[in-house]
Amino acid sequence: MGTGGISVFAERKNQILVAGTAGETIQCDRPSLAGAVSQRACVFCGARVVLYPIADALHLVHGPIGCAAYTWDIRGALSSGPELHRQSFSTDMREREVIFGGEKKLEQSLLELIEKYQPKGAFVYSTCVAGVIGDDIDGICRKVEKVVGIPVIAVQSEGFKGNKRAGYSAACKALDRLVGTGDTTGISPLSINILGDFNLAGEIWLIRSYYEKMGLQVVANVTGDGRIDDIRRSHGAALNVVQCSGATMELARYMKEQHNVPFLRVSYFGIEDMAESLYSVARHFQDVDWKVMERARQIVSQELKDLVPEMKALKKRLQGKTAAVYVGGAFKAFSLIKAFRHLGMRVTLVGSQTGTEEDYREIQQVCDPGTVIVDDANPLELGAFLKDNDVDILVGGVKERPIAYKLGLGFCDHNHERKLALEGFLGMRNFAREVAATVESPVWKFVPRRIGRTTAGTALSTERKEP
Repeated sequence: MGTGGISVFAERKNQILVAGTAGETIQCDRPSLAGAVSQRACVFCGARVVLYPIADALHLVHGPIGCAAYTWDIRGALSSGPELHRQSFSTDMREREVIFGGEKKLEQSLLELIEKYQPKGAFVYSTCVAGVIGDDIDGICRKVEKVVGIPVIAVQSEGFKGNKRAGYSAACKALDRLVGTGDTTGISPLSINILGDFNLAGEIWLIRSYYEKMGLQVVANVTGDGRIDDIRRSHGAALNVVQCSGATMELARYMKEQHNVPFLRVSYFGIEDMAESLYSVARHFQDVDWKVMERARQIVSQELKDLVPEMKALKKRLQGKTAAVYVGGAFKAFSLIKAFRHLGMRVTLVGSQTGTEEDYREIQQVCDPGTVIVDDANPLELGAFLKDNDVDILVGGVKERPIAYKLGLGFCDHNHERKLALEGFLGMRNFAREVAATVESPVWKFVPRRIGRTTAGTALSTERKEP
């Protein structure tokens, strides 16, 4: 299905593509169109969502109170122990600091908070105001670090520097300051770090359990349920397993270059990708322990024994339905397209906020011909494409939810506000059930756009009858 009669700004045409169009490529990682309300977030927000889940660290925002309020509890990341990360601290810069500088207030705030909460480390986030007035945040952090004896790291995350993806880079540079500073004693040759998972709804605990059943030691979670000391010694692990490649791939590359730690890119969403993630890690360690692959196969076999019959039943109900996917990182879109195919559904629109050219080439390969692919959509574009494709459900994040509901579409939250685990084999079951419950809700037959036609893939007629 093409873009139909939808009109877009000339500057945006190269960021929209129809799958199956020979020879065309999509432009991405560009500044959002001036004057348009982008679905993207800023550099500061990108850095916060990556670092925030480190639970035993102090997270201090050096800027106006609104920046801290905007990102309070932004990941919804769960912790198995300390919950200092859920506190939202700010230097609350006001007119006085803007005129005379905020360095003194920052130093006092750090000393007071560290004394009170005794964190294992501290991250200080620079914001637009701090960057404009030129506060030396890094200098203050290094000064305080010498006094308190814990890592105090400046995160150069001024919002005006770029988009959310640039914030990921700022976070990885901050994490790089920690890696390599801890003792690696006791780390097994069968060991990994889990990168790019943020423990939404406790998902990292599920993924860790798979790896531990395979006989692997998990050294550090980066960053869901993360700990400063674990990250400091993470360079001792034998492998980095990278889930959210946009957020932490830069850190994985740093660790390969500086500490010779190889990495694998994986996905924990959907049946094939979850199974392949376990198999690819097992293949990496086969020369160390040949039984690790057999243990991986046993995990997959047991999980699919319970999952496949339920998936087949749901597929009968959902066959022929259509879906749209608009997510932050493009990598999870691959898995979602495959997951919908398991349910007999077709994805007619797919997009992301931070996809790369490589990501979009891979998306074109897995999409059905005619699927609309869009980079950095704005709400008007997204709404128009959803209406043109007449989808049954949109998978997105908090900014996309109101668009779906205003159009009378089903919605599935696949971003960092969700409370339902969607990773792993359990996550696929949860995802399938949520999609079915949403798409089959009787409320949609009362939506104006549905009245007068039969819902695709079901026998439910919504045709309005004359009295």
